[in-house]
Amino acid sequence: MARRLELDLHRDPRTVLTLDAGGTSFVFGALRGGQAVLPPVTRPSHGHDLTACLRGIEEGFREAWERCGGAAAISFAFPGPADYPNGVIGDLVNLPAFRGGVPLGPLLEDRFGVPVLINNDGDLFAYGEALDGLLPEVNAALAVAGSPKRFRNLIGVTFGTGFGGGLVVDGRLFLGDNAAGMEVRALRHRLEADCDSEEGISIRGVRRAYAEAAGLDPAAVPSPRELAEIGLGLKPGPRAEACAAFASLGRVAGNALAEAVTLLDGLVVIGGGLSGAAPLFLSALVAEMNAPFTNREGRLRPRSEPQAFNLEDPAAKAAFLKGDVHQLPVPGTDRSVSYDTLKRTGVGISRLGTSQATALGAYAYALDWLDNR
Repeated sequence: MARRLELDLHRDPRTVLTLDAGGTSFVFGALRGGQAVLPPVTRPSHGHDLTACLRGIEEGFREAWERCGGAAAISFAFPGPADYPNGVIGDLVNLPAFRGGVPLGPLLEDRFGVPVLINNDGDLFAYGEALDGLLPEVNAALAVAGSPKRFRNLIGVTFGTGFGGGLVVDGRLFLGDNAAGMEVRALRHRLEADCDSEEGISIRGVRRAYAEAAGLDPAAVPSPRELAEIGLGLKPGPRAEACAAFASLGRVAGNALAEAVTLLDGLVVIGGGLSGAAPLFLSALVAEMNAPFTNREGRLRPRSEPQAFNLEDPAAKAAFLKGDVHQLPVPGTDRSVSYDTLKRTGVGISRLGTSQATALGAYAYALDWLDNR
């Protein structure tokens, strides 16, 4: 995809229809100028009945279409596995009617006569935050601080039912050759080597960790929201066990993100339903990212070249913005150059909210496609 230096989302007059696809319901919407322009339209997903499911998707988009007076494109996130560039949805766990593959994108293009663009929710979340969320906020703060440092790449991850991710490189959404880029859930679990990281970075992972710490049957464990309230002291319960469960999530996530940052080198933004519990896991996450390796001679080596900073902690954010800038004279001349010796990344929580960032990413992706097809 060609890179647009400035998408100017908030002044674009085109309308794009969107969809938030869940296992039990589909929520349809529309954006114009980067803002929602109609109340959500909700339909049951009928995940076990393909005919009813597809009829509901068409009816939901049709109602949104008629309320808006048409649209330039349809763009939305849908669970994978999928061949996203060709609009083919594969074998879904929560929507088993799609098993065997369903060309959802081509079907909708035939019905509505406009481009239909489908992506992974982690990708669109990262894109929205890169365009109008954490990435521009950090760069603006660096400018105010007088730092020469600027960031152009963003790793977006979501902690919720599962562990998802997306990557934006120099203003472009990175999808990979198989539309499988940033499938971070498949990274190895920090504490259980035979498991993928999603087993620890998810709702089920937090509930399992709490059950083990508190000696409870997993079925008796409260919801993650209640666990967070217990951990924050807002609700009675075994607070130490709740804190330990979220700290475990932080360690597993920190390990995964350290590997991602080592390869991709950018800022990190976290969204998803568990992101609201950040006070309980973010410190452990950043500490794990900065935990050193020990070589054979017993010497410590940095886990990754960029040092990680918690952007939700005022002191850490101030150090991140300051960097370590020196003025170096250019030999044989009367001028100097700035040299920031501190290679770093910042880890922060979604500035837009996960749903809004994902919808904005879908909107921007459609505009970019329309302008550069």
